[in-house]
Amino acid sequence: MAEFTDDWPDDADGGVFRNLAANAFDFSKQYSVDYNVDFDSWPPQAAALDLLRAMYGKLSLYPPDEHGDGYVQFQVLGKVSYEGVTSVQRQASAAMGQFGGVCESWGVLH
Repeated sequence: MAEFTDDWPDDADGGVFRNLAANAFDFSKQYSVDYNVDFDSWPPQAAALDLLRAMYGKLSLYPPDEHGDGYVQFQVLGKVSYEGVTSVQRQASAAMGQFGGVCESWGVLH
């Protein structure tokens, strides 16, 4: 199991990693990481969903409701690392930018 480290950047993602480490998260295991893509308007364009499916496989759509704006979620299985998480976010955001989408949030159950 990874020891606590404070070398993650001082940003939102680094904060999540510090919280995971402080809660004895086992970075040596593989997990399914949920990534959320927010769009400027709902529903997302079919071409955006097709591209996300081609990149990441199965998608879950969560339309806007009383709890917040809608989003599209996909999962990536693997070890959880700052570099890996931020890379997926950058790639998804770059692909979705033309459709008014951005991937800025993620989560992992442990």
